[in-house]
Amino acid sequence: MMKYKDYYEILGVARDADADAIKTAYRRLARKYHPDVSKEKNAEAKFKEMAEAYETLKDPEKRAAYDQLGRHAPGEDFRPPPDWGQHFAQGQGGFDDIDFADLFAGLAGRQGRASGPRADRAMAGSDYEAVVRLSFDQAFHGTEIDFTLSALEWSPDGSMRRVPHRVKTRIPRGVTDGEKLRVPGKGGKGINGGPDGDLYLDIEVTAHPLYRVSGRDLYVDLPLAPWEAVLGTSVNLPTPGGSVALRVPAGTRAGQQLRLAGRGMARGGGTPGNLLAIARIEVPTTLDDRQRALYRELSEISNFNPRAQLDEETAR
Repeated sequence: MMKYKDYYEILGVARDADADAIKTAYRRLARKYHPDVSKEKNAEAKFKEMAEAYETLKDPEKRAAYDQLGRHAPGEDFRPPPDWGQHFAQGQGGFDDIDFADLFAGLAGRQGRASGPRADRAMAGSDYEAVVRLSFDQAFHGTEIDFTLSALEWSPDGSMRRVPHRVKTRIPRGVTDGEKLRVPGKGGKGINGGPDGDLYLDIEVTAHPLYRVSGRDLYVDLPLAPWEAVLGTSVNLPTPGGSVALRVPAGTRAGQQLRLAGRGMARGGGTPGNLLAIARIEVPTTLDDRQRALYRELSEISNFNPRAQLDEETAR
């Protein structure tokens, strides 16, 4: 007997989900639970569980074998159908005291010996996938990363084994949160002259306290005193590329966007985005007698009515 695991439920997909839906679900969960970046409780255990589910469901033959086990409640003791081993697990032996993951690892080994690499056949290396978390500054300027990942590879006897790999690669400037980067040739080694696999990096960028990213554009709040908005001024505005002088025109309204062309995210030889400073009018909350008197005098001589449109509606 063995404990049943509902791989579809673990990945949060329907049992008739296609390969793309399964891959998308896995990538979403990998970003959430990867032990190197996740703050979720039991992240390592959850990551291992959903990686196990994905390893089975992404392979058409192993998925077919899994589906033939039928449906059971998660954690329920069960035994595969009588003819299951004949079709899918020759040489597996009995199913007593065997772990669910080991069952399909054994299936992978059997398939590997039947259809794995042969001395006279070239095979491409496996593609690798990893989650990479970057700071905003690393994403803006580009950086170099160096980490170790564990990946499945063919062993000389035709079975699969998990091998640690050190990865060192350059992240180009201008990457954004949720982007997927392909690094050619950084995956598993090809066999018998086959090409090396590729490395796919799922990029996560931590939020910056000042800048908000939208595509290639950056947004930053620009606090202004009331007189600065009315009279105009020049302010030193920090940007990821260094401080710049920004001219604030007279009569600037709250919410108005002041654009600094080319100061946003840049990628390769493409046109960089813009930095947009959003005016926010800040009102002083502490006034001395002289300041209060000047504001009162201004209110008495000004004919500005900020509620003119509301007054028109009221008068109807």
